[in-house]
Amino acid sequence: MNLEKIEKLARELIEEIGESPDREGLKETPKRMAKSFEKIFGGYGEDPKKMLTQFDGENYDEMIICKDIDFYSTCEHHMQPFFGKISIGYIPDKKIIGISKLPRLVEIFSRRLQNQERLTMQIATTLTDMLKPKGVGVVVNARHLCMMARGVEKQNTLMTTSYCTGLFKKNAKTRSEFLRLI
Repeated sequence: MNLEKIEKLARELIEEIGESPDREGLKETPKRMAKSFEKIFGGYGEDPKKMLTQFDGENYDEMIICKDIDFYSTCEHHMQPFFGKISIGYIPDKKIIGISKLPRLVEIFSRRLQNQERLTMQIATTLTDMLKPKGVGVVVNARHLCMMARGVEKQNTLMTTSYCTGLFKKNAKTRSEFLRLI
């Protein structure tokens, strides 16, 4: 990311909305915006395939779930934040991953311009492609500032998306168990 260019563009944006970037409260805002973009959109600089370390599952063949993973992302349509919780479940087939890798996977994909549906699918398909489990389930619950602060202005709306592969998609009992546990 070119932080100097982002800083310049932020200054122009402040001017275009009718403010003075030289006003005391705004003097350092372009620099702060550029620095915040480095974190907010840091997922572009990371490859999820490089961080998914695998271990021998020692014949463990039951569901593994990491739930209520907090996340923050940015809507690609309005560049407004959306945020909430993600739950991920999978049934291993020989291999498992380090438990911290599930929240890390969420972090990589959520730190990009996103829509909630793609975010849900990217997490599930990456885990499926890398680990080759018997199945994966991902559920995302989020609040979208683009719906809260503009547009329909509904502050308590919660959007839920899900994406399932393997046994989570084909077997109703597996899917039901996952949904009950999360």
